Amino acid sequence: MLDKLERKFGRFAIKHLMRYIIVLYAIGFFLSWTMPEVYYTYFCLDAERILHGEVWRIFTFLLNSPSSNPIFVIFSLYFYYLLGNTLEQVWGAFRFNLYYLTGILGTVLASIIVYLVTGLSGIFFYMDTYYINLSLFLAFATIIPDMQVLVMFIIPVRMKWLAILDMVLLAFSFVQGGWSTRVSIIVALLNFFCYFISFMRRKGYSAKQMHRKYVYKKATRGAYGSQSSRGPQRNKVTYPGGARHRCAVCGRTELDDDTLEFRFCSKCNGNYEYCQDHLFTHTHVK
Repeated sequence: MLDKLERKFGRFAIKHLMRYIIVLYAIGFFLSWTMPEVYYTYFCLDAERILHGEVWRIFTFLLNSPSSNPIFVIFSLYFYYLLGNTLEQVWGAFRFNLYYLTGILGTVLASIIVYLVTGLSGIFFYMDTYYINLSLFLAFATIIPDMQVLVMFIIPVRMKWLAILDMVLLAFSFVQGGWSTRVSIIVALLNFFCYFISFMRRKGYSAKQMHRKYVYKKATRGAYGSQSSRGPQRNKVTYPGGARHRCAVCGRTELDDDTLEFRFCSKCNGNYEYCQDHLFTHTHVK
């Protein structure tokens, strides 16, 4: 289903979506700094007011700043940008758009459903983007679990351990928090698990494969010529079976494994192409 949606609507994806989200957070921080009550009066996610015509709240609740502390908010926005930008590089703009917008839509629908069932809204049932961003962190930690971050700018900790700690804190918040907290956690985790289950069922989209592709693309960016930048004559070569790419070391083509990616080596003399497993390990042809 994701493939079909991407083929049909992929051209409408918003590239660098996280940049726009960060801008909204910055505007929200400025509002909270200068006019603290404006957000809660006109822009927060209030299901009752949405159903009474204030539909802009479906989008303007994104203005909620992650912090009111100017120093902390700078690092928060940078960290959110790192998460979102990396996920967009790994998944592509369309899938990242879908993941984030699904989290937003799920939060809005959950707020409306709770209001219709219980009558709770506004200050009695408050939901924001905190747990949506937490789902971004969980997705990032799933794809790049061994990346290290400096906690308090001193202690190096791997992302997977921070993710485990967050899951423990989520469980505690679910037990101790109110209904708004519980519903927000359920929506965020449901979005995360549904999206990753759909990925895991596709060949080449396991967390390990996605991480490998991300590292490969990052390492080859600017270091080796891409298929499109090495000249049109290289793209016209056809191998047995109709394959267009073949590794000069192992001989595999895209017909053997559709998850393989190929690059020409700019340091080799001749028209030599390598898969991602041998691009950095082969002996250069002089």
